[in-house]
Amino acid sequence: MAVLDIVSPQVSAVAERRLLYRLWRHRSGRAGLILAALLLAFAIVGTFWTPHAPNVPNYANALEPPSLTHLFGTDATGRDMFSRVMDGAQRSVGAALLVLGTVFLIGLCIGILAALAGGVTDILLMRLVDITMTLPPLVLGFVVLGLLGPGLFNLLIAIIIGEWAYYARLARSLSLAAHRRPHVVAARMAGVPRWRIIWGHILPSVALQLGIYATLQLGIMISIVSGFSFLGLGVQPPAAEWGALLSESRHFIPIAPRLLIAPAFAIFLSILSANMLGNALRDVASLREEH
Repeated sequence: MAVLDIVSPQVSAVAERRLLYRLWRHRSGRAGLILAALLLAFAIVGTFWTPHAPNVPNYANALEPPSLTHLFGTDATGRDMFSRVMDGAQRSVGAALLVLGTVFLIGLCIGILAALAGGVTDILLMRLVDITMTLPPLVLGFVVLGLLGPGLFNLLIAIIIGEWAYYARLARSLSLAAHRRPHVVAARMAGVPRWRIIWGHILPSVALQLGIYATLQLGIMISIVSGFSFLGLGVQPPAAEWGALLSESRHFIPIAPRLLIAPAFAIFLSILSANMLGNALRDVASLREEH
């Protein structure tokens, strides 16, 4: 798979300890960290507080232009757009992070188990992965949502079912590569217990490289969550979510095109920060210590 070339397989223990420091020194990484921290703070604050009630209509204030009271104006029912974008951040970003965290853990466990157990276990698990990967994730997502019905929880299940196999396949390949590295072979020859080799050598290396791949996919995951909500298959009204806000606003493009700007810009910034952070993390993780 092409994703195997994302990072170098030679990531030393020293490089792992200094990863965050070198990520901050990386220009794109520093910008990505700052932007991601701001967006995460925006989403966390929006979970507990918004300037106005995000889901309570006030028809007397419908389609008001931006002002000091309503920074992004109001929508067709008089709801404050800034509050709705703020409230929707927890669903757009939070859902993407939850999905990635889940498929990361599932893929990591299944991939390492298949690689190290071998034999029948490896064959059965990889055949299950092959069956899952025969359908594109988006198609599989539509099938699952068709069976379960629309909604955020069902959307998360659909995406997880469509994505876990790719992470399991990658984790298995990374585990096999890590198992053949010189320091792991030397540890086996020295009689180090198998569980200590897995816990101390294979798991950290595979988790780091799989985590870099997951970071690179964060922007795509946010766009998938927003895309399904835009189609009405994700977050349901009156709850706010960036893709759902775009879907609501598209009906008022002739008279209030500004309604599209805030949720679209939020999606853009999220994808930008994820790509900057993922690319920088890939770069610094593949660097070797000069000394």
